[in-house]
Amino acid sequence: MLLLPCIPRVVLSRAFAPSVPEGYRPKGFALLLSRPRTCQVDRPVRSAVLADGNPLTGLLGIKALLVVYVLPWMLPAVQACISFRWMLAGEEALIDRALAVLIGVDGPIWFNHWWLALGANIVAYVWKWMPFWTVIFLAGRMAIPRDVSDAAAVDGAAGSRRFVHVTFPLLANLYLVCTLLSTMWTMGEFTTVYFVSGGAPVWSTEVLATLAFHYAFDAANPALGVAAVMSVLPLLVPVVIVLMRALQTRAVQL
Repeated sequence: MLLLPCIPRVVLSRAFAPSVPEGYRPKGFALLLSRPRTCQVDRPVRSAVLADGNPLTGLLGIKALLVVYVLPWMLPAVQACISFRWMLAGEEALIDRALAVLIGVDGPIWFNHWWLALGANIVAYVWKWMPFWTVIFLAGRMAIPRDVSDAAAVDGAAGSRRFVHVTFPLLANLYLVCTLLSTMWTMGEFTTVYFVSGGAPVWSTEVLATLAFHYAFDAANPALGVAAVMSVLPLLVPVVIVLMRALQTRAVQL
């Protein structure tokens, strides 16, 4: 699932060649990787993720899985969202063509139905940002001293009980901060909706950022676009206040 938007670029481009854009075919990536400057980008990323001081040193399988899991977050957002749209847009798109070839089912026209278009936006956004939050939670979990888990095991707390009564209370403030940050960033999200569904059908899956863009540029009504953007302030200001208080609480605990 993590690498699903990358599949048409590497694996399925031959089987479904008519529905795959030219830039997704393997020869384009072979040409890109043949350039020295492209290959140099991987070295600092690989060193940062698989550093010798990493607590996961020695667990090659976990490290490899971590690298794969973080890949969606490392991909540029615009290209990733366009990949989702190309996989869903039209009857000859990758998903519909794969359904027809593999199981003989005609896929839906994804962006003609509100709930399908909304689901595509949600899946693309979650796929893109879940690795980031997972790394944050992983770092918080690994910051808990081993002695705490050992003491909980001695007291009889194991499995889910250890998580509920020991791990979760220690990470509760981190969960709160991440939830507030995610809420703030989601309120201002533009890329996913604009490049995946484009607000289809008929602007019904718009968020405030894309709605303001359409009002200002497509409808030639900048005042209405500014009003759409500013309407989020009554929700955003309380979130920021709670976030600041949570950060102050965290600082006192440290």
